[in-house]
Amino acid sequence: MHFLYLQASTIVQVWTFMTVSISLGHKWTYTGPDGEEHWHEHYPFCHGTFQSPIDLNSELLRYDPTLVPIEVWNYNLSSYEQLTLGNNGHSVQLSLPRRMHLSGLPHRYSAAQLHLHWGSPTMPAGSEHTVNGKQFTAELHVVHFNSDRYPNVSVAADKSDGLAVLGILIEVGDYNPSFGQFLKYLDGVKYKDQRIQVPAFDIRGLLPARMDEYYRYDGSLTTPPCYPSVLWTVFRNPITISEEQFLALCTSVFSSSQQESAPVPLNGNYRKSQDSEDRIILVSFREGRGLHGTLTVAPAFLRRQVIQRLMADQDDDEPSQLLAKTGHEPGADKKWTDRMSQRSLGPSTVKQKRQQSDRLCYSSLEKKVHRQLKDSRAEHQLIEALREVLFPELNVRSYLACRSELALPTVRFLLQGQPMDKAAEQDIYAALASYGSPKISSLHPLHQTHANQKGHHQAMAQKNTENQARPNPMFLGWELED
Repeated sequence: MHFLYLQASTIVQVWTFMTVSISLGHKWTYTGPDGEEHWHEHYPFCHGTFQSPIDLNSELLRYDPTLVPIEVWNYNLSSYEQLTLGNNGHSVQLSLPRRMHLSGLPHRYSAAQLHLHWGSPTMPAGSEHTVNGKQFTAELHVVHFNSDRYPNVSVAADKSDGLAVLGILIEVGDYNPSFGQFLKYLDGVKYKDQRIQVPAFDIRGLLPARMDEYYRYDGSLTTPPCYPSVLWTVFRNPITISEEQFLALCTSVFSSSQQESAPVPLNGNYRKSQDSEDRIILVSFREGRGLHGTLTVAPAFLRRQVIQRLMADQDDDEPSQLLAKTGHEPGADKKWTDRMSQRSLGPSTVKQKRQQSDRLCYSSLEKKVHRQLKDSRAEHQLIEALREVLFPELNVRSYLACRSELALPTVRFLLQGQPMDKAAEQDIYAALASYGSPKISSLHPLHQTHANQKGHHQAMAQKNTENQARPNPMFLGWELED
């Protein structure tokens, strides 16, 4: 159930400053002039919020007793079936049939592909997610898309509920026969854009034995265009591959095409850890080292009461008194949603707005946005719009799903610009804490980061004033990495 309905004017404002992946192929790499520090120049979401990977730090963990063991279906593929193994210049990727799917999530998520991230022979640590700062040898991602709502992974990629990815951490240890099923074909995909057909096998063998222990959080693709559309499930227990298998992976393939005179080894293909911002990490386990004192997440109904009270009372009370009342009034849900909808659209369109509100399509207005950006030369305002307008919407959705904390910028957004002094902010945070929000700080690192970046954005704005907005590269379904 969703309780946040953006005003129509706000939606237009968001998309007026937002352009997403639509033109063909801007080059990107992990290092150098096209490295990840520059991704946001062509892929703005890479400098936005809810980015992945992150460090799975014990201080961010919240035990959620409602998390059930992951169940995979139709993963045991027949060797008579053929899968496509390819090298897209960023990873080796194996196509998967959509009849493979997950259960235990809000929707049916069907498999699309799997791929790997790894280090190099001299620097073997190459996982994307880390655990309390520890980086593993490699990481496997099995990408699924919401097949209840979308026809394929390309359509689902930019939707807020579009993707679910299983992350499997990998250590060097025992030989892994399941990995051997496709690593032995790497010679056929040594160079970028090469693809071959390989026999299928039991994909379940690539996953850890225990499927009941995992980390869960809202995040993004870890490669451009970095859409914040991924429900991440990272398994607690790593799997192993042998040293020979690891060396085969990081020495047998190249990120360059066969026609290039100087082959470039494909290794070190992992994105650095991103800011966790106001997210929390749900875990399906509470025992174990480093988990002593792990809190349990506040129930979803308490979180809904927080939002309802903020929105229902803001016209009548001062900010410092907004959360003084803790009762759940009869009909509060309907009162809140009707009130928000009627403010922006009028009563006649409330039903239509409700039907549209549970889907946030990041690229549905791309053509209009690109034209407006080009006409106004306003591309430099994109990152500010992402942080100041889109973040609160995402934050509330994630907060209600018990996957993030309610950040101060979001509270301000919900209060519709009402002035707040320091004392009022502290009162609000104290009241939020009484509702069961486990960890809230009015001096969250995100706010300081935002302040530090303000000067940089202003400088970039002046530099970019004479530049027209550039469209962002479209990715093909096969090329979607995370």
